[in-house]
Amino acid sequence: MTRPVIITCAVTGGGETVSKSPHVPVSPEQIAEAAVEAARRGAAVVHCHVRDPNTGAPSRDPALFSEVTRLIRLKECSAIINLTTGIGADLVLGRDADLQARSDLTSAQERTAHLQDCLPEACSLDVGTMNFGSDDNVFVNIPDHVRSIAKFARALHIKPEMEVFELGHLRFAMRMVEEGLLEPPPHFQICLGIPWGAPADSDALIGFVRRLPPGAVWSAFGIGAAQFPMAAQAVILGGHVRVGLEDNLYLEKGVLATNGQLVDRAVQIVKALNHTVATPFQARQILGLKEAKL
Repeated sequence: MTRPVIITCAVTGGGETVSKSPHVPVSPEQIAEAAVEAARRGAAVVHCHVRDPNTGAPSRDPALFSEVTRLIRLKECSAIINLTTGIGADLVLGRDADLQARSDLTSAQERTAHLQDCLPEACSLDVGTMNFGSDDNVFVNIPDHVRSIAKFARALHIKPEMEVFELGHLRFAMRMVEEGLLEPPPHFQICLGIPWGAPADSDALIGFVRRLPPGAVWSAFGIGAAQFPMAAQAVILGGHVRVGLEDNLYLEKGVLATNGQLVDRAVQIVKALNHTVATPFQARQILGLKEAKL
């Protein structure tokens, strides 16, 4: 049965990707331009981090978030703006003092400081701790912080997109649903292929989907070469999709992509599977959002 599928574009992320591709947006102007372009190509949701305009390093400066959202809205872009709250959760452990100095571990209040000013319609909410990528990096999301962010977002009428990297994260996310911390329908983002969370394969994705609560809205993505296969698998299983340079830099082997090109490919996948691309209006209906904050 044909249905509208939401495409999310994660336009920049906070990874060390700036040196790997000239297409990764860095300044607020570049990030906003990438978001607007992704929306024009078919993304109903644009997920944004911010970076230091001078170094390209990830940032949690509220002023940068405010500028990105202002510029997106200035273009009268109707896409749902989804801002990260994953910043300030990096713990680097090691004997080397320089390694420890690279930690960026802060309070739930600081991780959400930008939400009050920007009032996006949605925000990411990482619901669990995990070993993340390198040998010394822990992505720290303790239950108290996660609950605090969920409560703060709810008070501002911002929809949390709960990012789950393994089944234990899903288990805690469902506990928060049971506790009434989230407005229905709950929205899950299934994150696959990130070291050292769940792998990007069909078995893993099916395992998540089988455990979702009734009525949940969910999306999924794979990183790197798994981005498009997982997008197709998500559509087949009844979910929505995420693409973008946060998760994958390539259109195909050896060919660097832009965010717009990744959205184009997602559109092709959705249509090839006999579904339609959700408009921002349809996405708001699916996610249970009110009118856009412009």
